[in-house]
Amino acid sequence: MTDDAPEPPSGLRAMLPDLAPWRASRDFRRLWYAGLISNFGSFLTFVALPVQLKDLTGSAAAVGAIGAVELIPLLVFGLYGGALADAWDKRKLIVWTEAGQGLLSVALLLNALLPHPAVWPLYVVAALSSALVSVQRPALDSLWPRIVAHDHLPAAASLNSFRWTVGGVAGPALAGVVVAYAGLGWAYGADLLTFAVSVVLVVRIAASPASHEAAKPSLKAIAEGARYAWGRKELLGTYAVDLAAMFLAMPLAVLPFLADELNAQWSLGLMYASVPLGALLVSLVSGWTARIHRHGRMVVLSAALWGLAIAAAGVMSNVWLVLLFLTVAGGCDMVSGIFRGIMWNQTIPDELRGRLAGIELLSYSVGPTVGQVRSGGFAAWWGVRTSVWSGGVLCAGAVGLLALCLPKLMTYDARTDEHAAQVRGQRAAARV
Repeated sequence: MTDDAPEPPSGLRAMLPDLAPWRASRDFRRLWYAGLISNFGSFLTFVALPVQLKDLTGSAAAVGAIGAVELIPLLVFGLYGGALADAWDKRKLIVWTEAGQGLLSVALLLNALLPHPAVWPLYVVAALSSALVSVQRPALDSLWPRIVAHDHLPAAASLNSFRWTVGGVAGPALAGVVVAYAGLGWAYGADLLTFAVSVVLVVRIAASPASHEAAKPSLKAIAEGARYAWGRKELLGTYAVDLAAMFLAMPLAVLPFLADELNAQWSLGLMYASVPLGALLVSLVSGWTARIHRHGRMVVLSAALWGLAIAAAGVMSNVWLVLLFLTVAGGCDMVSGIFRGIMWNQTIPDELRGRLAGIELLSYSVGPTVGQVRSGGFAAWWGVRTSVWSGGVLCAGAVGLLALCLPKLMTYDARTDEHAAQVRGQRAAARV
């Protein structure tokens, strides 16, 4: 360290989130606000939709089937959305998909206001929403490294995680109250309003056209991204660990039934909010993440602890202990997410970032989506509590096995990794 270099923060200040990306980039601030607002509304619908399905069908399998109808659009549009993000203007993709989500909120609102709401529109909207998210997320994830300095990417990952968790805590907690006392229409209407505000914010950020080196969207371009990912075993490890954790230990589809089984229907909103609350608590003290360099080890450790915490929640008969362990699980998942994001953003070249973001989308979305089917099916066959605790145990075991099979993930070090060094060089050359 040179004499004129700033001293690293210490003590309590070192634990707090680093606001450098916020101060340095106006577009980061606008996109951050847009995400905060739309995420809040999306979490309202996230709770309202399974509650409405439960009320209309009374079936855990029917609620779990949401994941089944979301899966095919996710697989198709996740990969193609990544190719579009590399070839098209990222801002335009984000704006149009955000507007499309608003139209889907209109459909849910109109259906909820009918004297006898239909079941099939809920599945149609879930499938279309999955397609839009699959197109938007690669564009969004690949845009952050363009509007944030390379050295600020760990801080940006923490701030983005904080943004997501604020909506994840407030949205479900409020949704439980709104659905119970005001009705589903109010939840869907609020979601529509948040999408409108988000679009106004996103259209004000700078255009983000394709790189000169980017390939046009095609199967060949998608295959090129897949080959790159396959050649990066440490990246492959992050995908596999997250996929296993979310598929085996994501209990969200059965939470309405768990609340009933515990005779604590009032706790449903708190259950949905507990996982994001744990994530929020971690993000509030996320400054320490910038001083960790072996990101792969943290991904593995935190994913295994997520599974164990979910297992503990499944065996508890006291609702407050269930909420506690769901909160612990959310904190572990946030740690895993932060370090996965840092590895992705600091080591993937710009011309491939959209396609790799599409693969990343599959890794952290397919798991929860199929996991809803698994948890709902297990609950229908063997009971709600068994569905939850068995998934957590299987998750911890699968993550441990993956760690043994993927040594490059465990030995990854951001200070010495050749891909991280290459991206640092590209960013430095771009500033010259």
